[in-house]
Amino acid sequence: MYSYLGDTSLALFRFLGPALVLQSALLSALSAAPSPPGPQMEAAEQLPTFLGREARRLDAQFLEGITNRAQWEAGRQTRRQQYLEMLGLWPLPERTPLNAVVVGNIEQDALRIEKVHFQSRPGLYVTGNLFLPRQQPAEAKLPGVLYVCGHSGRGRDGNKTAFQHHGQWFASHGYVCLIIDTLQLGEIAAIHHGTYRYNRWWWQARGYTPAGVECWNGIRALDYMQSRPEVDPERLAVTGISGGGAASFWIAAADERVKVAVPVSGMSDLEDYVGGKVVNGHCDCMFLINTFQWPWTQIAALVAPRPLLFANSGHDTIFPMTGNERIRARLERLYGLYTNRTDRLFDIAVTPGGHDDNPELRLMAFRWINRHLKNEEGPVSEPELPKIDGPMLRAFPDTLPADEVNTRIDEVFVPMATNQLPRTTEEYRHWRAGKIKELLRIALRPIAEQRPTSLQLPLDWRKGGAGHLSSEPGLEVSWRLFPAQPERANGPAWLIVLDEGESLDTKPAWLKEVTANDAVLLIATHGAGPLPLVDPPPYYLQRSLPLLGRTLDSCRLANVLAVIRALPDGQRRRSGPWHIAGRRTAGVIAAYAALLDAHLSKVVAVDPPASHREGPIFLNVLRVLDIPEAFGLVAPRSLTLRTDRKELFQATSEIYRVAGGVCKVEPLP
Repeated sequence: MYSYLGDTSLALFRFLGPALVLQSALLSALSAAPSPPGPQMEAAEQLPTFLGREARRLDAQFLEGITNRAQWEAGRQTRRQQYLEMLGLWPLPERTPLNAVVVGNIEQDALRIEKVHFQSRPGLYVTGNLFLPRQQPAEAKLPGVLYVCGHSGRGRDGNKTAFQHHGQWFASHGYVCLIIDTLQLGEIAAIHHGTYRYNRWWWQARGYTPAGVECWNGIRALDYMQSRPEVDPERLAVTGISGGGAASFWIAAADERVKVAVPVSGMSDLEDYVGGKVVNGHCDCMFLINTFQWPWTQIAALVAPRPLLFANSGHDTIFPMTGNERIRARLERLYGLYTNRTDRLFDIAVTPGGHDDNPELRLMAFRWINRHLKNEEGPVSEPELPKIDGPMLRAFPDTLPADEVNTRIDEVFVPMATNQLPRTTEEYRHWRAGKIKELLRIALRPIAEQRPTSLQLPLDWRKGGAGHLSSEPGLEVSWRLFPAQPERANGPAWLIVLDEGESLDTKPAWLKEVTANDAVLLIATHGAGPLPLVDPPPYYLQRSLPLLGRTLDSCRLANVLAVIRALPDGQRRRSGPWHIAGRRTAGVIAAYAALLDAHLSKVVAVDPPASHREGPIFLNVLRVLDIPEAFGLVAPRSLTLRTDRKELFQATSEIYRVAGGVCKVEPLP
C-alpha cells in the first residue's frame, strides 16, 4: 500500500483496518440479509434483495473470460464506445471553438492566477482559474494538471474557490494547474440533483446524466490547456476529490491525453452503491447510466495501463473501505496483465479520517503526480498558503452571459431521436426492425437477455384462480384469472396490465371490450395491485436500478413478458386470440409487451401518456423513439387508443396508414 503517512500512523491504520472492514462487512451482511421469499413479499422487500444480488452478480463479471493483455486490448475500442455512450457522449460532440477569455490576473509572489472562461459547446460556459508559476524559463513547457472540484458550495464565486490551495501548490512547484467549476456549483448554477430532488426521472429516459457534462467539460478543459504555450501537451494529469474524484475517473477513462490520474474519494462498486445503499449519499453527477450492465470497476479499468493512484480515507461513509478493497483487488489483477510491478503504475492510498480534503490525501496526490509527470521522487510538503477571497476569483465578476445553456443543458446535451416516419410498407418493415433492435440494445437490454422461464402458470380456464410467478429470481408478479364461460371458450382472452391503485379482485370497468363471459388474466406488476411500491426520498430503488441497467418500468415490462411466456403452450396457441390492455402507463407497457411477443393480436391503451417523459421510463428510450412511434411498432396488429389528446398521436395513425392494420383513436368515455 502506497502512503505518505509516517510508519506509526500507517501501522495503526493497518492494525485497525482489517477489524474495521470486518465490522463493516458484518453490519452490511446483517442489514442486507434477505427476507424469506414468499408469495406475499411486498415490492419494498423484494426489490432491495433483488438489487443486492444483481449488484454482486455484475461486479463478479469484472475481467470475466480475460486472462491476458491481448484479450483485454482486443475489446478496448468497444468498451470505450460503450462507456462514452453511457455518459451521453457517443458519437462524440463536435469540438466547437472554445471562445476562451482571460478576464483578469492576480499576481502573487511565486505565481500568477488567470480568471478564465470558455465554452465547451456553444453556450455551455466553463468557469475556472489557471494557476501558473510567475517565473517560467524561456521556451520551457511545464506539465499541466486539471483539477476538478468536489461538492463545496461557494455561491456566485464557484466551487473552484474552495480548492484554490491545490492550484497554488501545483503552480509553486512547477506546474500549470487549471481548476474548473462544476455544472451545479459553478458561477452559473445548473442542476446535478435532477432525479431525487426535482423528480426529473425523464433524465433516465433521455439517457442524460450530469456526469456526461462534467466529463465533456473536462475534455474541453484539456483542449484549452493544450492550447496554452506554457503547457507541455504530452504531460497532463487530472485529480480531484469527491465529485471531483468521480470526474477524474470520467475524464481519464474517456481521454488518453491524461497521462496520470489521481481520483480521490471518487468511486465505489455496485455492491456498496446498491447492496449497501451508498447511492443514497450521492448526487446524480456521480453515476452514469449503466446501459451495458458493466461491473462498475470497469470504468476505472479504462485508465490502465496509465499511472493511477486511487486515494481515499479509511472512515469515509460514502466510499466505504469494503468497496475500496474490492476495487484494489480487481485493478491489481488488470494492471498485472501489463506488468508485475503494479506498485509503479497502480496503487491505492488510504489515510485515517472521513470524507474530507485532508492534507495527507493532498500530499499523496502531489507525490504521485511528481513521480509520473516530472520523474521526481522524495517527500513533499505543503506550506501555509494565502487564501484569496472568492469574488476576486470570479470569471464573471458582475453579470452572467445571456446566451448560457448551462441551466437547461439537460434538455439539449444528449441528442434525441428524430424519427423520420416510414413512407412505404417496405420502409416500415426495415424501420420497425431497426427500432426494435435499438430498443433491445440500449433501452431494454436486460429484457433482451432475459432467460426464458421454465415455469408455467397453473391455469384452469373453467375455474379461474390466482397466484404468483417469479419473473426473475426474487422478483414476483401476481396474477388472477377470471375464467371464460363455456359459450366464450373460443373467444378472445384478455391480458390486462394493472396500473397503480388497481385491484386484482375484479375485472376493470374501464375496458369496454371485455364482456362478463370473457376470460381475463390480470397482471399486477411491481407498484400495482397488492405490490405497492414504497420508495421514499432519496428514492433508493428508482436511483439504484439504472446502475444495474434497469428501471422500475423495465422491471414491470419484464413481469408482463414473464407471465406471457409462462402460459401453457396449449394456451398460448389457443383457438381464440390473445389481447392485451392497460390504462395510463400500464397501457404503454402492454403495447411494448405486444411488440416483443407475437402471440398478442390486439392492444388497447386507455388514457396513455403521449411521451416517455411522463412514463413509462426506460433507459435511453427517447434516443430511439417516443410513445406515438412505439405504438406504431405494433402494426399491423389491431390497436385502439382511447385519449382526449388525439392530436398527440398523429404519428401513430400515420405509421398505421403506411403499415396497414386497424388503428382506432377514440375519445375517453
